[in-house]
Amino acid sequence: MNYEKTAQFQLITCIIQRGKGDSIGKAAIAAGAGGATVFFARGMGLRERLGLLGLAIVPEKEVVMIVCTESETPRIFDAIVAAGKLDTPGMGIAYVMPIYHVAGIFSQDQVAVRGATEGADSKMNC
Repeated sequence: MNYEKTAQFQLITCIIQRGKGDSIGKAAIAAGAGGATVFFARGMGLRERLGLLGLAIVPEKEVVMIVCTESETPRIFDAIVAAGKLDTPGMGIAYVMPIYHVAGIFSQDQVAVRGATEGADSKMNC
């Protein structure tokens, strides 16, 4: 397959304390994201240094990943920063990376056309 290199999509990744992933995902969806992927992780490294500042850093984390268009990114990013209180030390981090190649993402119009031509059982919207 021949893919065109484009950065029209971006990946927002948010790493927060365990138990906060659902609220971050819901905030992203409310801000216009088509969905969010949440999974568990374990942090290492900064715990000792931040512990010196009197902050308790729990190593168990949740990671929220959101694929969105470049135009949607600022609105969704601001929503997850606010929902996660990421402007407070020790609450987590969020960052954005460009996506140059993507497969499996369809607009609602593409899903409707595809469903009409291939049947309802073959619809897939990620």
